[in-house]
Amino acid sequence: MNIDTKVYRKHETPTFGNTLLGAVPLVSEVYLMDNIELMKHYPDKYFDLAVVDPPYGLDLANMNMGAGKSKKASKIQNRKWKPKDWDKETPTAEYFAELFRVSKNQIIWGGNYFDLPQSRCWLIWDKGAGFKGRDFSECELAWTNLDKVARIFNHDPLARGDYRNKMHPTQKPMALYRWLVKTYAKQGDRILDTHVGSASSLVVYEEMGFEY
Repeated sequence: MNIDTKVYRKHETPTFGNTLLGAVPLVSEVYLMDNIELMKHYPDKYFDLAVVDPPYGLDLANMNMGAGKSKKASKIQNRKWKPKDWDKETPTAEYFAELFRVSKNQIIWGGNYFDLPQSRCWLIWDKGAGFKGRDFSECELAWTNLDKVARIFNHDPLARGDYRNKMHPTQKPMALYRWLVKTYAKQGDRILDTHVGSASSLVVYEEMGFEY
């Protein structure tokens, strides 16, 4: 995926003054920094929705970007992922405390790996026939605090060609984020993503006119 620099603006060193770390928090920006420290600069319930995909202890060093073992897949991606330091850091209790403080509602991918409250609205991404019989999970779960019924989103990323330009083994397809936004957000909402990764989520938020 080609990232439009107008969408994906990365700040190695956030500036002070009338900016995010000053008096007025900014949105529709990307900051490369400790996400707990970043959230501390926002007031309570500043974001309407947090959609996050934190690492949860997978052995990413041995993952092959979801390409599988077929010859066709190996032509698409023939290398293993080289994990970065942040890929190995699972979220702490302080992270969740800040996340719940700064956002009204939360959708947390991999929520089944964390110690979170009970939820009636689990979201399930069914990856379809392309993942049947593979070593990878055939679905992924997201915990939410939403007072709604559980839902399933059916989308086969292999059949749809989502992995042709995959940048990370746990990367989510943009179709998934479009469904989340259409179903659980409304125009004018501010959305928080604490683990941007490939920025597929931000491309969708920009595309659909949301501040993030």
